[in-house]
Amino acid sequence: MAVTHSLTHVLTRVHTTLFPILKDEFSLSLQQLGLIAAIPPLCQTILSIPTGLLCDKIGSKKMIVVSLIFAVFGSLMASQTLTPVMLIVAVSLIYINTTIYHPAGYSLITKLFKPRDRASALGIYGAGGTLGFAIGPISLSILMGVFALGWRQAYLFWLLPLGLGIIASLRIKPESENRPVDTVEEKTATDATSLFSASLVMFLVFVSIRTVARGMTESFMALYLVENRGLSDALSSFYIGSNSLMGLIAAPTGGFLAVRYGEKRWLLAVLALAYACFGLAFVVPGLTAFVILYLAYGFFNFLGMGANSAIMAQLSPSKQRGLGYALFFLPGSIMGAVAPMIGAFIGETFGLTGIFYASTVIFFIGIGVLRFGVKVQSS
Repeated sequence: MAVTHSLTHVLTRVHTTLFPILKDEFSLSLQQLGLIAAIPPLCQTILSIPTGLLCDKIGSKKMIVVSLIFAVFGSLMASQTLTPVMLIVAVSLIYINTTIYHPAGYSLITKLFKPRDRASALGIYGAGGTLGFAIGPISLSILMGVFALGWRQAYLFWLLPLGLGIIASLRIKPESENRPVDTVEEKTATDATSLFSASLVMFLVFVSIRTVARGMTESFMALYLVENRGLSDALSSFYIGSNSLMGLIAAPTGGFLAVRYGEKRWLLAVLALAYACFGLAFVVPGLTAFVILYLAYGFFNFLGMGANSAIMAQLSPSKQRGLGYALFFLPGSIMGAVAPMIGAFIGETFGLTGIFYASTVIFFIGIGVLRFGVKVQSS
């Protein structure tokens, strides 16, 4: 499951990492780049709830296979891109892959482990996803910087691993063959009895706010590194991938520590550290200091991944876990479509650095919502 999680994310950040190249090749403005970043999450928004309901109905395994098939078609189309519109369609297919995958993957993981072990398990599982986020941009750095390939060939490179992922996913056991490990006592103590509650709504608000800031950041980070920090396209891809690579260690470590200290308490602490590092990165002078703080932001951010996912499991009933995780990722899809356009407006008005100052403020607003609006047992 961790391997399939890597594959489903390996191409999701490639197009924004390519923004410096796409801007020149297709003569695009910041608003047009923002549109390229916004439309794929909009497609996710439309399909989030249907895929969650379908997951609860037909099971996780079939949904995972279907999701990787979408990734293959998206990668193939991106490798043949001739126009920005064609690239948008290709990236939308890649994003739809994650929309289909997430409710299935997270739902299955939460059903494989007892509630007290969920944060740890989700941290390990999340590390697979962060590896995918990392190796996508890093592969660009290697393929374009070392082997002098074009960006279309980078998409083509991932066709074989994705195809092998489809074959591997056929070996995943469906829920019916996995031993249920939740006892009645554990369900009563830690699982919600209804999908909709005030805490769930506020948690989704927190996720939405966080996604706005993250969407603004991820859409224009590569462009900032090239135009404001003077890095090459290959080196900017490497740094962006390295930020995600922090999750390979941080996500499982954070999952185990969240079990010890409580999911909400742990998430509040590590996010505060992450966002402080993020804000400081754009204030302190010098590239070395920026890189250290940027990587520290990624490390602390990923320390909270397991806790974040475990809180959602706690707020949703077991029988509706697929729909619950569809709702969990829905704000990200909606705000992911809005955030790049907001970022483009701020960038054109106040400069690229203004995008990241605004993101820092929004990040801390989200922490306030989590602290005062969400109530979970572990906190």
